[in-house]
Amino acid sequence: MKKKKTCTYIGGQAVIQGVMMRGKRGMAIAVRDDGGTIRMEAKRVTPPEKRKKWTKLPFVRGVVNFVSSLVVGMRALLRSSEVAISDEGAPSKLEKWMADRWKISLTQVLTVLSTALGVALALLLFVFLPQYFTDLISRAAPHAVPLNSVYFNLIEGGFRLLIFIGYLFLTLLSKSIRDTYRYHGAEHKTISCYEYGMPLTVENVKKCTRVHDRCGTTFMFLVMVISILVFSLANTLTSDFLSTGIGPLDFVVRFLFKLVLLPVVAGVSYEILKLLSKTQSPLVLPLKAPGLLLQKLTTKEPDEGMIECAIAAFRKVLDMDADPESPEKTFATETKLSRLSAMMKKSFAEKSIDESDAEWILSLKLGVPRSKLSEERVVTRAECADVLEVFEERLTGRPLWYIFGDASFYGYTIKVDERVLIPRPETEILVQQAVGIVEDGDKILDLCTGSGAIAVAIACEAAKDKNVSVTAADISEDALDVARENARLNKANVTFVRSDLFDSIHGRFNLITANPPYIRSAEIDSLQKEVRGFEPRIALDGGEDGLEFYRRIAEKLPRYLVRGGMLILECGEDQAQEIVKIFKKCDYAMIVKDLEGKERIVKIVM
Repeated sequence: MKKKKTCTYIGGQAVIQGVMMRGKRGMAIAVRDDGGTIRMEAKRVTPPEKRKKWTKLPFVRGVVNFVSSLVVGMRALLRSSEVAISDEGAPSKLEKWMADRWKISLTQVLTVLSTALGVALALLLFVFLPQYFTDLISRAAPHAVPLNSVYFNLIEGGFRLLIFIGYLFLTLLSKSIRDTYRYHGAEHKTISCYEYGMPLTVENVKKCTRVHDRCGTTFMFLVMVISILVFSLANTLTSDFLSTGIGPLDFVVRFLFKLVLLPVVAGVSYEILKLLSKTQSPLVLPLKAPGLLLQKLTTKEPDEGMIECAIAAFRKVLDMDADPESPEKTFATETKLSRLSAMMKKSFAEKSIDESDAEWILSLKLGVPRSKLSEERVVTRAECADVLEVFEERLTGRPLWYIFGDASFYGYTIKVDERVLIPRPETEILVQQAVGIVEDGDKILDLCTGSGAIAVAIACEAAKDKNVSVTAADISEDALDVARENARLNKANVTFVRSDLFDSIHGRFNLITANPPYIRSAEIDSLQKEVRGFEPRIALDGGEDGLEFYRRIAEKLPRYLVRGGMLILECGEDQAQEIVKIFKKCDYAMIVKDLEGKERIVKIVM
């Protein structure tokens, strides 16, 4: 194998039926489910430059990274199990009872229990048992192996190493763990492939080594060795200050003291591992060799599917580290409604997305009124998948109602996509004002109709007890296609005309409505991403001062509005007074405020 070109900062671990990779700004877990599909979860992590300075100090950073890796690794392992282990079929009686009575899932209970048992087992195997066996020997031969002797500490450390190596061999008896070791091999091979400067393909990864200097197995071996030296301090101090000999009190004190010294062991081991990984010199090979040999047990040759998982996770982390806009992804698993809601709102808040969008997604996808989302329930994996599909697309910045494909406006369903603006609640005030003055036989014109929301709502409301004719105009043929679909959907009798304001309009009208573009040109680029990046600019740009379209309407209005007729306009919150000045030749003008007290509607009578 040729010499490495780089030493990447990306690390990882095997999880159940997959691989987790972690970089400076992102973490990704790729798991192959029972159907053979690679499923991904990707989350952002706190970058190095935003971490507290004290966490980067030598030895302290080792403890911080050890605890962080332990917590993150355990979470990744448990998250992968929720995906890898199928929950198909009807839930058991116990699962139903727990969901109904306690609003929790059996998986969550098992997760907590397995975490607690895992920590307890590690302390039992690697701290309690070595001390216990060595104490037995010391009792049997107190003069040959006294408590504070070098022999006592070496024997205790030897037991710790033997239990560790024996534990690794025992794990090989389990097929599921052997498969996890194969994923561990895929993780190492993928990282090595990148470090050798080779393209990340299955064939290239196959050629690479499955042992790596920064492996957790090597770290754990170093921990075992360093603990011999550090834990000897516990034995020496307790023998000096306690006169009870090797008794119950002495045993408990030494055990607790070793627990206190675990951070020291982790900190020193981390610094040694970091130093060893920075050099390929043959001089340090004897120090690396034991850990590298143990990796032959904890890594096995992966198949192509396992390598594909590792490559997918690695590429996602690379992308997240390079691109701050790279979207996060979430596994679809059984979970509590409150937990899912909290996760979504937190993610939206970080992206400056209105948290109410999370409530709308949950309400519409789960069929639960927003007012009842506070009532706890278990969300099934299938339901969660439906919710997350919309959630992850919303994180890209795409407006929620474009994702759903329609919006509610004045009680009517209005189809929307990137060809038209999404109708806003404040525009309903315009419709309310219009419907309140419509009389039987009136001719109505809606300019800049866009989705047709205003025209459709007025036509449908008026048709309940009046006979009116409604014409709607827009310069965009794409927008008119959407408007025609909305008229058909709501059975509204509206005539659509392609026209730049009044250019292709004939006749006079009793009522003219318009929600024209009114955003100042210079302000468009400062709007929210979901507006400037997705909604049509032609429907937003109102010229230098935002009033260009109002001037054009005022110029030709007398030719198209009957005497005594009314023009109703929507405007920006600071534009109403200026618009009234533009229509200075009218008989009178009235300004209507929205629910927030902002001047939103201007009514003009000629």
